[in-house]
Amino acid sequence: MITSIETGSAEHIYETLYCARGQAENPIKLHKAQLASDRTSCRSPLANQMRLILHTAAYWLMLTVRDTIPKGHALATDEFATIRLRLLKLGARIIEMASRVRLAFAAACPDATLIRHIAAAMMPAGP
Repeated sequence: MITSIETGSAEHIYETLYCARGQAENPIKLHKAQLASDRTSCRSPLANQMRLILHTAAYWLMLTVRDTIPKGHALATDEFATIRLRLLKLGARIIEMASRVRLAFAAACPDATLIRHIAAAMMPAGP
């Protein structure tokens, strides 16, 4: 790497500036590759814009889910596709009550406690 920056060691410049630039591109790659946000196949530009807005909302939701996973858990640093397969594509019985929605998972669901943790962490605070 060649630079005109005169202050700091080469290691420091590489780790703080150059690697940070590469890390800034990773969320863009996640947005495009794992949420298919680069698909703009509609004829109408407004429909393509709406599709991009929905993909951005999905990105925000997946980022929020990943941020609520405890740091020591294996899924805390996984990609969105893995989180979607392990946590969102599950079979559950949904029971609607007057004041809550209850999810009944299978007894063999390996990530049931993690899903409970995420649901509790994402629950809005009371009035």
